[in-house]
Amino acid sequence: MKKLIIVALLVVIIPFLFVKIFVKTDEIKFKYVTNNIIRVKDEKTGIINEVPFEDYIKGVVAGEMPATFELEALKAQAVASRSYAMYQMTATKDREYDVLNTTANQVYLTDQELKENWKEEYPEKINKIKEAIAETSGEYLTYEGKVINAMFFSTSVGATENSEEVFVSALPYLRSVDSKWDEASPAYTDTYTFTLEEFYKKLNLQYNQTLTIEVTSKTSTGRTRTLKINGTEINGRDLATKLNLRSNYFDIVQNENNVTITTKGFGHGVGMSQYGANGMAKEGYKYDQILKHYYQNTEIKKN
Repeated sequence: MKKLIIVALLVVIIPFLFVKIFVKTDEIKFKYVTNNIIRVKDEKTGIINEVPFEDYIKGVVAGEMPATFELEALKAQAVASRSYAMYQMTATKDREYDVLNTTANQVYLTDQELKENWKEEYPEKINKIKEAIAETSGEYLTYEGKVINAMFFSTSVGATENSEEVFVSALPYLRSVDSKWDEASPAYTDTYTFTLEEFYKKLNLQYNQTLTIEVTSKTSTGRTRTLKINGTEINGRDLATKLNLRSNYFDIVQNENNVTITTKGFGHGVGMSQYGANGMAKEGYKYDQILKHYYQNTEIKKN
């Protein structure tokens, strides 16, 4: 009888010990307690959800930066995204929502979407994202005591842009800085080919067998601000949007009935380069050093 009891106990205990030792634990649980919420509008459905603020930052970091990036880069992204969201919230008091869940503001993915995207990798990846957020909990960037508009993008052309050369306002913390690490990005260069007819159609221009390109103004890093196509002036960013190019740093060449466009960089180029941040992290820079490089003369504050 004793032998039977011992055997029964072993049958129960051994699998339990195996699970405890060899099977990975569930995802990290946040230790913070907060009542702060942010109103997130789903651009597809129009539904507005109230999301706990740090949970929102988790969904943004996961949606905006690969979880395979260095932890220090993810931490820099967490602080930048937190700052950007806070900045938006100060400007939306009279609006029904604070942010959209797309690149119009910041890409935000729900837990369900992340589980569908990552599948069996979800626990490992979400833990890494949560670690980055927990280690920067409540931290945000300020300039002269005010939270900043912490813009960011994927890949620079070797340097970031002055804010007024891409948008309207000249912000003192969004200055052009070196970003030599971006060549590692798979989006650093790209090539697109269109038929001549397709090219004109997408730009709402009249067809002409002869294509004449004249760049009329560029940013300090070489992005096209304005150009003339067969005499018609076009904004460089508008052209990039209509042709679905990765950036407005481009070179356009006609090859008989085709148009070939070569681009450099990915995104608007203002603020923190995500691939630049990852490159800096690989060289040993800490997240605060990364942030202070891309956001000039700012300070990190904590709630």
